[in-house]
Formats: sequence, structure tokens, C-alpha cells
Amino acid sequence: MASILRKSKVAAMIRTSTLQSQIRSMSNIPENTVYGGPKPQNPNQRVTLANLRQKHKRGEPITVVTAYDYPSAVHIDMAGIDVCLVGDSASMVVHGHDTTLPITVDEMLVHCRAVARGAKRPLLVGDLPFGSYESSSDQAVNTAVRILKEGGMDAIKLEGGSPSRITAAKAIVEAGIAVMGHVGLTPQAISVLGGFRPQGRNVASAVKVVQTALALQEAGCFSVVLECVPALVAAATTSALQIPTIGIGAGPFCSGQVLVYHDLLGMLQHPHHAKVTPKFCKQYCQVGEIIDKALLDYKEEVTNGSFPGPSHTPYKISADDTNGFLSELRKLGLDKAADAAEKNADSRLPNQGNPGSE
Repeated sequence: MASILRKSKVAAMIRTSTLQSQIRSMSNIPENTVYGGPKPQNPNQRVTLANLRQKHKRGEPITVVTAYDYPSAVHIDMAGIDVCLVGDSASMVVHGHDTTLPITVDEMLVHCRAVARGAKRPLLVGDLPFGSYESSSDQAVNTAVRILKEGGMDAIKLEGGSPSRITAAKAIVEAGIAVMGHVGLTPQAISVLGGFRPQGRNVASAVKVVQTALALQEAGCFSVVLECVPALVAAATTSALQIPTIGIGAGPFCSGQVLVYHDLLGMLQHPHHAKVTPKFCKQYCQVGEIIDKALLDYKEEVTNGSFPGPSHTPYKISADDTNGFLSELRKLGLDKAADAAEKNADSRLPNQGNPGSE
């Protein structure tokens, strides 16, 4: 009997421990009263560098989308995108600047944390912003560590292929942090490039793209972004490397492609964003037009009083509690408030009913 009791107690403890573990893993999910909350993720579905290497080895294209916040990250997660890049282009797309230069590490960390909360499946890569890694290898490593520890990223991306950038990339890899390189048009270097200009359009520039990518591979980068270069230059670079290339405005011969979430959805219709949306970006829909219409419709319904109607006024109070509430208002000398509540409670809404029956 004692043995049976002990076994029963052990089984109960295991069930309790399992339940507590499940509750902890779902502690970020609010009660289903006001908001539905996110769904728990399967950790076995997380994309890793090993997964990317396997795809590259099989010749399967790698999908990458740049995003900056929780809602977009959730959509990217649901779509099964391989990599989510938290880009310093947030400076332009989200913060409204004309270049990527103004955004800070602290601002990038806010975007990284938001994306990390929403995208549980993709490999997460965070950009090192301008001014956060150029001074020394120590500065580069320290910033990269913050992007992982404070931002929740899996890897970092840095731009350029000057000797100091190659050294920084190597130092970060040696610190145990995965690095994605970036060559071709490097927006952080626009003061040297003379603006947002395509690269690799003459012999010297094209050779430099290939050589820089090779140097980044030698430094230990797991992948290289090729931005705004001719397709044949991208093809040559991809062939020369043993690591994946991710193209953006670089034609179809890369190992994968990346576009910005807002750009590919056609989300932004403001003249500023029309100015900064690149020519190579395909818009798969016109979400911006839908957003504009929805906002105008909302404004109209609020103005004419049709919103909120019965279906969007869900919270109820019983008849008994209504009478008690009115009585308490009158005791407090708030007769006008009581009259307003009594007059308008049911004027546009269906029978309140019994909330206990819900």
C-alpha cells in the first residue's frame, strides 16, 4: 500500500510540474476576456544557421523580410519566412528620416525586442546601426552583444568591406556571434558613395563587390547581402562564394531574396515614402490604399454616429445592477449623470440581458 501511495504521489508531482511548465511557457498569453493573445509556438520549428546551410546546399531559395515591429513580425512568422531582418532602414521607413544614419543602438533595440516577441520561427538578424561599430573591434563586439542580449536577435548584420569592417566582422564571429555581411550599395556609406547609387556597374566596382564578399566569407560571415548590383555581378559573386547570398535589387541569381515588409505590401502612400521606396521593389498588394479607405470609413462612421453600434458594444450590465447604479448616482447628487445613463442605456443597443448567461 505504501508503495502504491508513493507512486501515486510521484505521478501527481509530475503532473503538477508539467502543468506549471505549461503555464510558465504561456505566461505571455493574456486571459481570453478582452484580447485573444498570441498562440504558443513550437520550438522545434525554429530556423537555425544549420537549416539555412542545408537549404543553400540543396539549392533552395532563402526567403528574408525586413520588419521593425511586433505586428509585422507575427505575419512574417505565420508566412513561414526563413529570416527576419530588423534593419536600420527603420530610420527611413518608421522614423521618417531621409537616410539610415540617424537611428541609434537604443532605438534599434526597441525594434529588435518587438520583432523577437512576434517572430518565433525565423532566424532573427539585427542591423548594427551607423556609428556603433566603426571605431574599433571592441566597439563592434560590444554592440553586437547588446543586439543579441538586449534585442533578442540570433545574429547581426554589418555593412561594407573596408579592412576595418572585415576586422570587425571577424572579431564578432570570434566572440561567438553569427554575422551577415552586406556589400554593393551600403546605405550607411552614402556620404562616400554620393547618395543611394547602384554599385558594380563598371569593371573596378564589379570586381570590388566580388572581392569584398569573399573577404567577408573569409572573416566568418554566414551570408552576404548583395544590394543594387547588376544581376551578372550577383551571379558571379554567388558562384564564387560557399555561403548564401541574399539579393535586394540584385537580380534572380542570388541564393535568396530580401524585401522590406512595408515596401512589398505597398503600405506607404505618403510622398516621403514614395520617394524612398526603391525601384527594384515589387509591390504584391496595395495595403496603403486599403488603410487609407479604412481610416476614412472610420472617420465617417464616428462622425455620423454609426460607430460603435450594438455589435461593437459588448460589455453588459444587468437590469438590477443598472437600477442600483442609477440609485447610487442620485444619492451622490449626480442626477444629470443618472438621467443620461437612464435615457441612453438602451436607445441604440439591444436588450442588455443577463451577463451571467454569457
